[in-house]
Amino acid sequence: MNFFTLITSFMMLFVVMTMAAPLEKRQYSGDGTWYDVSLGSCGKINNNNEMVAALNAPQMKNGPNPNHNSICNKRIRVTGPKGSVTVKIVDTCPSCKYGSVDLSPSSFKKVADLSAGRVPITW
Repeated sequence: MNFFTLITSFMMLFVVMTMAAPLEKRQYSGDGTWYDVSLGSCGKINNNNEMVAALNAPQMKNGPNPNHNSICNKRIRVTGPKGSVTVKIVDTCPSCKYGSVDLSPSSFKKVADLSAGRVPITW
């Protein structure tokens, strides 16, 4: 085996091992709330009828320009007392604690009644 082949083999092994390693916990729990949707921290305008959400600030981890956050437009499946909904992350919830998600009214209605205001969720 020549030097180039050996180096290439080690690099490929490193890539495979890195891809297989979990990045972080895959299920979270917190509070589900709802908010009036408008211009979000991801730089786009959305509305209350869309299945969108604002992720808590600790997990959103906005950098200097939140429009470039890699979490923007990712989808998560939120489950509450009434059911589940898949939402797109379009905003940040500065007051939400780790694990919590602020949902559009149409999304919140899929997991709880709007009158509840705050419910336990997992995602």
